Amino acid sequence: MTSTERFQDLPLEEVLGDRFGRYSKYIIQERALPDARDGLKPVQRRILYAMHSEGNTQEKGFRKSAKTVGNVIGNYHPHGDSSVYDAMVRMSQSWKVRYMPVEMHGNNGSVDGDPAAAMRYTEARLSAISGELLRDIEKDTVEHISNFDDTSEEPTVLPARYPNLLVNGSTGISAGYATEIPPHHLGEVIDATVMRMDNPTCTVDELMTVIKGPDFPTGGTIQGVDGIRNAYKQGKGKIVIRSKVAIEDLRGGRQQLVITEIPYEVNKANLVRRMDEARADRKVEGISEVRDETDRTGLRVVVELKKEADATGILNFLYKNTDLQVHYNFNMVAIHNKRPVLMGLAELLDAYIEHQKEVVTRRTNYDLKRAKDREHIVDGLMKALSVLDEVIATIRESKDKKDAKNNIQSRFGFTEPQSEAIVSLQLYRLTNTDITALQKEADELARQITELEAILASEKKLVAVIKKELRSVRKQYIDERRSIIEDKIEEIKINMEVLVASEDVIVTVTKDGYVKRTSQRSYGASNGQDFAMKESDRLLAKLDVNTTEVLLLFTNKGNYIYMPIHQLPDIRWKDLGQHIASIVSLDKDEQLIKAMHVKDFTDHQYLVFITKNGMVKKSEFNLYKAQRFSRALVAVNVKKEDELIDVFWTDGSQELLLATSYGYGLRFNEEDVSIVGQRAAGVKGINLKEGDHVVSGLVVKPADQLLMVTHRGAVKKMPVSEFDLSTRAKRGLIMLRELKKNPHRVVKVLAISTDHHRFILQSEKGNRTAILASSYRVNDRYSNGSFAADETETGTITHVWRETE
Repeated sequence: MTSTERFQDLPLEEVLGDRFGRYSKYIIQERALPDARDGLKPVQRRILYAMHSEGNTQEKGFRKSAKTVGNVIGNYHPHGDSSVYDAMVRMSQSWKVRYMPVEMHGNNGSVDGDPAAAMRYTEARLSAISGELLRDIEKDTVEHISNFDDTSEEPTVLPARYPNLLVNGSTGISAGYATEIPPHHLGEVIDATVMRMDNPTCTVDELMTVIKGPDFPTGGTIQGVDGIRNAYKQGKGKIVIRSKVAIEDLRGGRQQLVITEIPYEVNKANLVRRMDEARADRKVEGISEVRDETDRTGLRVVVELKKEADATGILNFLYKNTDLQVHYNFNMVAIHNKRPVLMGLAELLDAYIEHQKEVVTRRTNYDLKRAKDREHIVDGLMKALSVLDEVIATIRESKDKKDAKNNIQSRFGFTEPQSEAIVSLQLYRLTNTDITALQKEADELARQITELEAILASEKKLVAVIKKELRSVRKQYIDERRSIIEDKIEEIKINMEVLVASEDVIVTVTKDGYVKRTSQRSYGASNGQDFAMKESDRLLAKLDVNTTEVLLLFTNKGNYIYMPIHQLPDIRWKDLGQHIASIVSLDKDEQLIKAMHVKDFTDHQYLVFITKNGMVKKSEFNLYKAQRFSRALVAVNVKKEDELIDVFWTDGSQELLLATSYGYGLRFNEEDVSIVGQRAAGVKGINLKEGDHVVSGLVVKPADQLLMVTHRGAVKKMPVSEFDLSTRAKRGLIMLRELKKNPHRVVKVLAISTDHHRFILQSEKGNRTAILASSYRVNDRYSNGSFAADETETGTITHVWRETE
C-alpha cells in the first residue's frame, strides 16, 4: 500500500460530524442514561451483575470493594476504577438512593459532601432488594451479549422484579440529552403498575390516585401537584422541595428554627454555611447563631434567633435565599428500544410491564423445557424399574458404558437421555420406595407442565403471575413514605423588618445628585453643622427617615429611582455623599428635581406630575412600588422637548396652581385630572401662549400665600385667593403688570403657609441672595413687587428655592 492510499482527503466537518455522532450514540446508549426497563445505567448494571456472579450477595458476608471494582473492570467495564467505585458508593448512600442496591461497611461519604474512604478500606455486598433485580437471571430471562474481550457474557438488562427506574430515580447528562427522574415510594409504584396492567388505558389522573408523587430519601415537603401532573403527562415538570422546619420556643421569649429534613441532593454543610453567612453579612436580622447538631440519631440543624425576632419572616428569607427550599425539574428521559425518549408515567410503566412480560415468558419457557426434559427421564426410569432384571442383565453383558447405552436403547426403546440416566443410576435407587418417589415426581412434573403451558397460552395468566410477584416484593420491602406532598407552591413573602435593622437615620439629597444616609450619632456629633457639599451645589432634601423606608428620586426626564434606604451608602455628615450615577445609570443631562420618602405604598394616594409644557398627570401611588432597583424607571412619559418640573404626593382632592414665565396663574381642582397609568403622558393643565412655559406647579390651600420671584430680582407676595378657582386647560389669570420695556419674567412661584421661611435667589453669575418671606407685605395680582436683587450687579435671577431647615 502506498503512502497516498493510506491517507484520505476528507472535509473536516464530515470527519468531526461522523466521529462525534458515533461518540454521542455511545454515551447516550452506553453511559449516562438509564434503561427504561430496569432503571440502570450500564456501569450500575455491571456492578450488580459482577457482585451477583461472584456470590457477593445479601445472605453472605461483606467483601472488599476493591475486589468487586477489579472484577467489574476486568470482566465488563473497561474504564477507570474511580468511575466504577463512585457509582458503587452512590448506590449505597441512603441520602441519594431511596432503596439502596448495595450495602457498604465503612465510610461511604456523607450528606455534607464528604468523599467515601478509598475502596481498599470499604466492604460491600448486594442488598436484599437488589436480589429482586437479579432474580432468575440464570433462567435465560434476559438477553446476554459478549463482554468487551469476548471472554464471558453480560446481560443487556436485568430481570428487575420491581420498577426500579421510578423507585430509585436517575440523574445523568449525555450528549444532547439529560435525565432527571426522582425516586418514588415502592408501594405506590407497584400499585400504579398493577393498576396499569388491570386497565392499560388508565389516565395519569387515575394513576395519581395511587402514585402521589416523588418520595425523596431525604424527606422534605414537595409543593406543586400541577408540576407533578405535568411531569407524569409529558415527562417535564417543576416542583418545589422544602425542608422540614419546626419553630421551637426557648426560655426568655426567644425562638429557634429546627431543621430535621433538607431537600434532595442539597449539601448540608454548604446549606449551614450559607445560612451563617446571611447572619454574618447582616443580610437578615434576628439570627444569633447557626449550629449543626446532626449526630447518629438523625439530621438536626438549629438556627437560634434573637429576642423578639420574626421567626416566620426569617424562615421565609432562608427559604428564598438558601437551599432550604429548592426547585426540582423533572426531565424523564430513558433509553427505550435503544433510543433516548422523553417519557411520561404511563410510558414508563408500559415499558416496564412489556419487559416483565418478556422476562416471565422466557423464564416460563426455560422452566417448561427443564420440566419436560426431567419428565422424559422420569418416564424412562419408571419404565426401566418395571423391567429391571432384563435391563441389569443387558448392562452386565455389555463391554462398556457406551455399549450398554446402545444395547438398552435398541432392546427396550429408550432414548439417549433416558439410557444415560439409567446407566448412571446408583444401586440404592433400585428399591421399592423409589418407584413411589418417581411416580410422585412424575405427577408433580405433569402438574407443573400444565401450569407453565397455561401461562404461555394465556396473557391473563401471564399478567396474574407478574402481579403476584410484584405484590410479594411490595409486601417484603414496603416502608413509610418520607416526603409530604402539598397541592400549591406557597408564595414566599419577606417583611422588610426581617432584612433590615430598624434604625432612624437622616438622608440628604443635593441638587447635583449626591445622596447619603447619615446616622443620628454622626449628625449629632456635628451638631447639624458643616454639611459636606460642593460650593455650587445646594441641598434638595433633608429627610428624617427609618432604614425600613424607601427613597423615591424623580428626574427632569420623567424617570424615578426607587431606593430602599438601607441600601444607601452610610456616610458621615461631614463627608460628601455618593453620586447617584454611581448607584443607578442616568443620562448626562438628567437632573434630580424631587426627593420623597415612603413608609408604605397605600391605596387612595396619588402622585401628580407637572411638566414645563403645561402637562399634568395623576397616577395611583402604589404603581410606583418597584421590584428592581438597579436602574431608573419611567414615572411619566415626557416628550423630547418637554421636561418634568415638579411632583406631588396627594390624597386626590387637593387644589393645584400652575404659574408660567409670562406671569399667568391657573388654579383648579386636582379632581379635574383623570387617573392614568404609570407610563402615560397626562393631560393639558394650562393653555400656554406661544413661547411661554410653566415655571412652577404647586399644591395650594385657599389660605396659603404665594411668593413670586422674577428674573429681574423682583419679589412679590400675594394670597392664593387672588386666583379664582377655575378648570384645567384655561389660560389663567395674570399675576404681573405687563411692561412694554424690559418686562418681568417669572422665575419661580412658591407656596408659603407661614412667614418664617427663608428663600435663596441665585443669579446666572452664581451670586446668591437670601430673603425672608416676612419682609414682604401682601400685594394684589397687578403689581410687580419690590426688588430684592439688582439685576445690573448680580445678573439675571435663574433659580429660587426654599432653604432646607
